[in-house]
Formats: sequence, C-alpha cells, structure tokens
Amino acid sequence: MSSSARPVTRLDKTDVLDGLFGEWGVLDGLVEGLSDEQWHAQTPLPGWTVRDVLAHVIGTESMLHGATAPDADTDVSPPAHVRNDIGALNELWVRQLSTVGTAELLEKFREVTAARRNELEQVSDTDWQAVTATPVGPDSYGRFMRVRIFDCWMHEHDIRDALRRPAQNPAGVPARLALDELLSSMGFVVGKLGGAPDGSRVRIELTGPLQRTVNVAIDGRGRLVESFDTEPTVTITLDGLLFTRLAGGRTTPDRHAAEVSYRGEEAVGRRIVDHLNFVI
Repeated sequence: MSSSARPVTRLDKTDVLDGLFGEWGVLDGLVEGLSDEQWHAQTPLPGWTVRDVLAHVIGTESMLHGATAPDADTDVSPPAHVRNDIGALNELWVRQLSTVGTAELLEKFREVTAARRNELEQVSDTDWQAVTATPVGPDSYGRFMRVRIFDCWMHEHDIRDALRRPAQNPAGVPARLALDELLSSMGFVVGKLGGAPDGSRVRIELTGPLQRTVNVAIDGRGRLVESFDTEPTVTITLDGLLFTRLAGGRTTPDRHAAEVSYRGEEAVGRRIVDHLNFVI
C-alpha cells in the first residue's frame, strides 16, 4: 500500500467521516436485539464469534481514543489463529471483553464510537491531511480513517455471514470507501502476489451492487491505470462482494469456481484470483 516514497493520499474529510459514522450505525443496528445464540455464532474469522468481532472494533477505537492496550497474559499461549503481532494485540482486547455481558458490550461500543465521533469532528483540516503512522504505512490521517471504514465494513459482513443475514444492498458510502481502500492495493496484489508477467494488462470487472472496473498494468511493478491502449491480457469477472471476501480471506476461490469467469490468458487470471487474499 502506501510508503513514504508515494504521494500522500488526500481525502475529503466530510465524505470519509460520513462513511465511518454510517458504518458504525450499521453495526449498531445489526447486533441490537440479538439472542445469546446469535451473539455466539461463529464468523468466517477463525476463533471469533459475533461478540468477538464487536469486541475487536471496540478495542481498536478505544486505543485510537487513547486507551492503553490490555496487558498480555504470559501464562496463556496465543490461539492458533493468531499469526502476527497485530493479531495478538486484537486478541488481547477480545480476551479482556470476553466476560462482559452482551448488553454491556453493545453499550461500550456505543460509548467509544460516540467519543470517537466527537473527537473526529474536531480534527482540523491540517491534521486530517498530515502524514501519520497508519496500518498501511505512513500516509494521511484521512487515509487512516478510510482504513477504519474498510475494517469495520469487512467485519459487518463477517457478522452478516455468521447470522446468515446478507445486506439487501451492500452499496453505499461506507462500501464505496471500503472498496476504494481495498482496490488501492491491486497493483501489488496483481503484480507481486499474483505474479502477472511484465507487460500484462489485467482487468478485473466487478459486478453487482459494488460494480467497478479495475485496470492494472504491469510495467516492472503493478499500477492502477484508467484504461488500456490495447485489449487486456486477461479480464477477470466476478461479483464485487465476493471479491472483497476473497481478498479478506473469508472464503477461498475453490468454493466459488463457477462464479468467476476469465477472458484471455486464463492461467494468468486464475493465478491472480488464487492470490487475492492479502488482508492481514
């Protein structure tokens, strides 16, 4: 994603905050009134139930609001699904909140998001555009908040999968900004992870409510481009929401073979789809 050598991502503050606040509202409505069985339903994330996902969001927003991360329990080995330091940190919050009742958990979510909303509304335009440490490397604080939309939106659909309650229309401001964030990495995913040969022109056609056309040119490295001068080397077509679930590792290509089509050099396209999962 971003690095100090790349231009700073400048995003409209009102647009991003509308998306973030809107996503928090969706999460609130999605979990309100759940039964105990639903709160403990397994999500596509190994080891995490619906309540664990909400605890993770609470923990992240709490730290951004200035809270100190929970102390690590040195007597307990990390679960098998914890594969890196970020995962370990997330797990600390999930453990700390594991004994909190679901009504209190939802109240904690509402309290921390209300506090964050008030805090974010006071961020100056200068601070919004200032370069800071983000999960994707040094970039603007605005980019950081778009990453937060992406994270929360992905977790919304983790909860929906667990509850078997798909969104009637997954499009909207949060979805648009989450997809913008995800697609910003497609040069790396197609060129580096997917191993598209130098000179390749890869088009990814997303269908459905999250319809989008993504063009990646490989010239030494992968980069997003508006269009190609000639026909793509390969065109990959699949539903936009499925694309996000594959990129997030929530499902695997072999489970959706009939839902992905290729035109052009199919072997190149299949290798790219097989390596779409890049989200930490």
